[in-house]
This record gives sequence, structure tokens and C-alpha cells, in this order.
Amino acid sequence: MSDTGNAWTDERLDELKKLWAEGLSISQIGEALGVSRNAIAGKAHRMGLPKRPSPISKSKAEKAEPVVLEEEQDLPLRLELRQLVWSRSKCCWPTGDPKKNGFVFCGDAVVPGKPYCLPHCQEAYTTSRDAS
Repeated sequence: MSDTGNAWTDERLDELKKLWAEGLSISQIGEALGVSRNAIAGKAHRMGLPKRPSPISKSKAEKAEPVVLEEEQDLPLRLELRQLVWSRSKCCWPTGDPKKNGFVFCGDAVVPGKPYCLPHCQEAYTTSRDAS
């Protein structure tokens, strides 16, 4: 194999172990390291890392506690954005720049039939009459 761009260096192996311990999915780790999820699964198996329960067969009764990411973690933006939780019953008013870390949605309860909470509805749904 002449392509050394995807070689498993000590640094990449350490990063794999770190992301595995943080509970990121195999796909997320693969994306962070620039390799396929299959490459991560195979390498983790050969390294003897603890097995992950299948997300497909996991029942509600045995659902694991969600991994809480600390703000100090400086995840790549694409991985941080995957942590955002969106729901039709929660205000989806964006806060911050979606191209930068720290971007979130408001998350308060929505006004029925609207995508925003009351304060954000008042900000979003103004007419030129309201401005004068």
C-alpha cells in the first residue's frame, strides 16, 4: 500500500482511542479522522476497544444515558453540529453563527402553529406598521 495519507500513526490511534472513550459514534469518529466507518470498526476491533451496543437493537429499557459534551471540548464544527437537537415542539430560533462552534437553537416551547417561542415570534413576525 503506497498511500500513506491514511496510515495509522500513533497520533491517529491516540485520537481514535480518545474519541471512542468520549462515546462518539463510529461514523463520527471516521469523519473526524477522515476514514470510513468500516475502517474505524475494524481498527477498534483489532485494538481490542470495548464493543458498542447496536443502536438498532437497543430497546428503550436498556437505552444508555446520553453523552453530555462539555463546552471545553473543542470538537470539529461538523461534529458539534451533529449534537444539536431539533424538535417541532421546541423553538428553532438560531443563536450564533452556524459556521462557528457554539451555534445552538433557542429550545423553548413554541407558540402552537409557529416554529418559535413567543419572544422570538414577536421578533420574527413584525410588519412595517409595527415599526412606526
